[in-house]
Amino acid sequence: MRAHLARVDAVIVQAVIAGALSFSHLHDLAAAAGQDGWKAWAYPVSVDLLLVAAWRRMRQSQRAGQAAGGPRLWFLIALAASLGANVATAGLLDLDDVPAWLRVTVAGWPAVAFFGGTLLAHAPHIQEQPREPAASTTAAEPEPRPASPVAVEVPDRDALPAPLTVPEPAAEPVAASPPAPAPAVALPPALVDRVRALADEHRSTTGHPADPDAVRARLGLPPSMTASVAAHL
Repeated sequence: MRAHLARVDAVIVQAVIAGALSFSHLHDLAAAAGQDGWKAWAYPVSVDLLLVAAWRRMRQSQRAGQAAGGPRLWFLIALAASLGANVATAGLLDLDDVPAWLRVTVAGWPAVAFFGGTLLAHAPHIQEQPREPAASTTAAEPEPRPASPVAVEVPDRDALPAPLTVPEPAAEPVAASPPAPAPAVALPPALVDRVRALADEHRSTTGHPADPDAVRARLGLPPSMTASVAAHL
């Protein structure tokens, strides 16, 4: 951001210096050609305004894609007037003895500037043309057309033979075989006492006999030892 501001400041300073020097040279040349007082100061203003107007009009025409011959011509005329004044005041021309053709040129400049400014101001308004997107290199594939319907003859239902119905065999129920009971495994005496104690505790609390699977779960035994627990209840 600072670098951008530095570049802008440098351009503005350079433009101000160049404009001031060109303005002063045009004033000195107009004063030497016999245009004294405020008229000498009006000449540089007229030249610079025509230069800026022609430049803007030329850029607008170029952006719109139109011919910029007219604005370019007036830009060159204003540039030649400004550049000529800068060169003339560099010591190549005796400002105390200005030739007659230069006096005529300076005296006729207001009419030329007025004519050029009028043409630039009253030219048709230029509208920038929007940029068209680049056409794709691949050709667009045509959309498939729907197929035309084809007439199909449907035979009469009465003329068709009746379909043969084959009776399906009745499915026989399959009896699920009960799971084979796990064989009882002998428990250690201490575990048998613990089983019986839990069964007695359950009977005294609920009044119902204890469930072997519940007792086995409380003892932390695997499900395969449910039959062994039931054998000792």
